[in-house]
Amino acid sequence: MVGTAGIETGNGLGAGRRTDLRTGLRARTGVRRTSGPHTLRRGPASGHRALAGRRHGLDSGIGIGANPDATSPAPLAAPRTGTKLGARLRRRLWRTVLGLGGNVTVVGELPPGGCVVVANHASHADTPALLATLDAAHAPRVAAAADYWFTKRLRRAVCLRLAAGFPVRRAGGGSADLAAMEPALRAGHAVVIYPEGTRGDGSEVADFRGGALRLAATAGVPVVPVGIAGTAQLMPKHGKPRPARVRVHIGAPLTAPTPDQARFAVAELAMDAYAARRAALGTSDTKSVTDADSTGTDSTGTDNAADAEKDSRLRIVIARIAASPRIWLLAAAWAFAEALSWPLMPELLLAMVCVAAPSRGIRLVPFVTAGTVAGGVLAMQLSLLGATPPAPWTTDRMRGAARTQLAQEGASAVAHQPWNGIPYKVYAAEAGRVGDASTESPGHAAIGPAEWAWETTKARAVRNWVVAGVFTAFGVLTLRLRRWYGVYLGGLAVCFATGLWLIVQGWQ
Repeated sequence: MVGTAGIETGNGLGAGRRTDLRTGLRARTGVRRTSGPHTLRRGPASGHRALAGRRHGLDSGIGIGANPDATSPAPLAAPRTGTKLGARLRRRLWRTVLGLGGNVTVVGELPPGGCVVVANHASHADTPALLATLDAAHAPRVAAAADYWFTKRLRRAVCLRLAAGFPVRRAGGGSADLAAMEPALRAGHAVVIYPEGTRGDGSEVADFRGGALRLAATAGVPVVPVGIAGTAQLMPKHGKPRPARVRVHIGAPLTAPTPDQARFAVAELAMDAYAARRAALGTSDTKSVTDADSTGTDSTGTDNAADAEKDSRLRIVIARIAASPRIWLLAAAWAFAEALSWPLMPELLLAMVCVAAPSRGIRLVPFVTAGTVAGGVLAMQLSLLGATPPAPWTTDRMRGAARTQLAQEGASAVAHQPWNGIPYKVYAAEAGRVGDASTESPGHAAIGPAEWAWETTKARAVRNWVVAGVFTAFGVLTLRLRRWYGVYLGGLAVCFATGLWLIVQGWQ
């Protein structure tokens, strides 16, 4: 047994054997769960060999395991320890980025003092997920492949500044590079290493190499296993990024573990994280989890597992609506109605959804813009025919100003609309009433539907993107305040009503 990790192990497993995360531990490894929720037991397995130094094929993913070297060359460079301020800034940066992609949930925390963090590796998004969730007081540093991340200036800058990386050679010298981090460990920092040495597909944990464990033993610090789930869906290997919820489960520290013990601890945590994702997404298999990620059915968006109980029920309801296909129709219909008669501008919908579900709200912009364009063209044609829908909360002065601008500038006058407070429906209706200056025919519109649609698209799209961007950023930055979402909506309603009253009074 290994302390509180709840792991029973015997001799090392056979070469190339892996721990499956989707269906549990594979029977061919001889590993199975016992009655305890965090207990693993291994049965007999043939072909037992030492794990250290078994595989040499590594990819370019951030963080690698190191083989023992025949010689002990000097490290590439004495890596800087890193500052807590830099760690806090990176933590906030990656929380914001992951919030746009679906958000990250963390369970557990690092122990006090220095430690070596070992985690499963399925995606380039693993490092951002760890930097977003590990305690910034540990100022985490991440082992990075020297031949990939430190050969070009741009990659080097990204690795150093955004990922707190330090170079580790893969063709000899890696042990010395890792050993150079001993002073940082003794100073209380965390060093992140992916002992698998390569990214997998997220379905299993491969054999661990021994560099991380030797570093921890030499520095006299514990090894902290971490299981990551969801990054393979967020940023698949050789695939395109897509929205996904990420979970990071931090386990109990291990003292001088064997590669088997560390690997099984990480596998258990990763399986727990995958199970939690499935439960949150309401699915029972991997394909369903992927589909649920793409539709965003897990829309609670909590920053920490404990924060789930502090969320607003109203926010959760709106986030779930935002995750359903109906939201696209609602957004387009709202904007369409506002272009004709509806007094509530579609920016209100963006302000509600972008804060409730940042990763979903900003995607409404094309649908809102399309609804406005369609409604505006219809309003212009109705006005040309002499049929004018009711336009509440508008004034004759608004209509006169819009008519004058349209007569002077044509369809491009709609560019004034986002900034002067005159509702779009007024411009659309007046565009149908503007006579042709060359013929003075009151029944012939000088502005064609295609021209009006194009100018409307340009003007409204800019406004919608700006509004959605601002409220999305606000939603991401206020993740921990989501329990107050109802108060936010109340304040939004008061501000809108006050602003509308002031605009109408100003145009009386």
